[in-house]
Order: sequence, then C-alpha cells, then structure tokens
Amino acid sequence: MSHKIFIDGEAGTTGLQIRDLLAEDARLELLQIDVAERKNPDVKKALMAEADLLVLCLHDDAARESVSMAEALPLDQQPRIIDASSAHRTAPDWVYGFAELEPSKAQAIRDAKRVSNPGCHASGAIALLAPLVKSGILPGDFPLSIHSVSGYSGGGKSMIEAYEQSRAPLFELYGLALKHKHVPEIMMHAGLSRRPIFVPSVGNFRQGMLVSIPLHLDELPARPGLVDLELCYRTHYDSERFKALGLESAVELAAATEDSRIDALATNGSNRMEVRVYGHGEHRQAVLVARFDNLGKGASRAAVQNIRMMLGH
Repeated sequence: MSHKIFIDGEAGTTGLQIRDLLAEDARLELLQIDVAERKNPDVKKALMAEADLLVLCLHDDAARESVSMAEALPLDQQPRIIDASSAHRTAPDWVYGFAELEPSKAQAIRDAKRVSNPGCHASGAIALLAPLVKSGILPGDFPLSIHSVSGYSGGGKSMIEAYEQSRAPLFELYGLALKHKHVPEIMMHAGLSRRPIFVPSVGNFRQGMLVSIPLHLDELPARPGLVDLELCYRTHYDSERFKALGLESAVELAAATEDSRIDALATNGSNRMEVRVYGHGEHRQAVLVARFDNLGKGASRAAVQNIRMMLGH
C-alpha cells in the first residue's frame, strides 16, 4: 500500500532534505505544488485533502495557518500532520516526536494524528537531561547552563547565504537576551521546573552540532560519579530495549574521546546522536555532550524517522 505525502514548504532546507530522503521509497508518493501556486489556498487545500500525511516545513505562523487549513477540511479528508516548526512543540494535544525519550513514546508517535518534530538545539539538551531527571540523579529545579553550537544551515536561507558568501562571522553567540524559543520546549520535555540559561551559537560550517552541559557533581543531591551518569544513559538508551519495541534507537552512549576533544561534524549525514560524559572524578566536575547533525537527528532525518513510524514502515 502506498501513502501520499505533501511537504508544505519543501523549498526550504529541511523540506528539501526530507523530500530527497523519501524520494526513492516506492511505497510513498510525494505530492508537489507548482511554484506559482504555493500561496494559492485552494490548491494547497486540494493537496492536503489528497494526502495521507502533511509535513510542515514552514515558519511558525505559516505552520499554524496550514494546520487550521487542514483542520477545516471534512474529517474524512484531514491528513495526519508532522510539524517541523516550533509552533506546536509544547502544545498539549500534539505528540512530541522524540521516540527515544521513553518506552511509550514510540507507540504514541505511531498512533498520533499530530506530531511536532523536535528542535535541533533542544534535541541534544533533552537527550542529555531527560534520563538524568527521570532517574532522580538531576532535580528538575537544578540550576543549569546549556551551551550549543550549530552549523549555519540551521539558520535558514539568509544565514546560509551570508556564510556561503563570506559575509558572516566565523563564530557567533546569539540569543543572549535569554528568550530563545527552544527553552520552553527543553523544560517541558526534559522535565525541568527551573529555567536553564541557554547559550546558542553558530559556527562557520554547514552541518553539525554539539550541545554541552557542565555539572558540579557535589551540588547534586545523590553526589553521583562519572560512572553513574554513564550507567544512566546506557540503561536509558539501551538498543535492545528499543528493538523489543520495534524501534531502532538513534541515540547511543559513546565513550569519551581519549584526547578530550570532539569534532562537531563527525555524525553529519546520519540520524545518529552520540551522548558522552566527560569530566574529572577528583575535581567532581562533568561535561555532558551530545553530538549530531543539526539537519539529521536535529531536523530532517528525525522527521523521516517519525514519518516512517506514523506510516508503519
């Protein structure tokens, strides 16, 4: 049985990669809108009504408009939806599309009518924090700082052009007013009750991402060691547990690199996320690090993982 998919906003970076990743699957028919008709609501509605699954690769306001448009269709014509924007990542009636967070999440995604695809920075932060909070190692109200560097492809068309035309700085911190839209998403899905300090940045490389979180281990109630943190991740992201659920986990615990350095680009072109624990046992300090492709597990490949789960592939 083939399924029809309409990518609303396929001309953008995320949409193009989703289309390319799905294009060779004979079980899927990709519906496309003529460039001249992209803003024609009647044409969009007709494609939505024909689709089994609607994938939104739009800015937040446009994504909300498309959801309203789809929900105005007769019930038997309404497609299931995956939204790659940040518009619905904290909405209570949407399933958060991060299957590795908990055992029940995979089935929830399979059954969902509405799935919100996680944000790139948020994916790494949540992957690092949620297992520790769930296990009780990290209190939800613990004061945290989260640092994240991304390739410039995560910044959209204007940022990509600026970097590729050598008009952008080699490295840049941003969001220093501490109002980044990923923070509520991180708090909700990591189980935090205290707002963390989130410092995002962008570097002069197209793809790749490192999210890091420093910890003073003696400030944690259980006073864990580095081994305890690793054991928590190893247990949470155990591949056999996910295979028993019919899911290939994209998140894995990896050993700390021997030279205490880590390359942001090493997982590019994959849906893999590597979680590592660095630190110094005697100093009682740790740095948690997640490495992944900001267009992979941070965007398009994560969306494709969710698409395949929703369609039973």
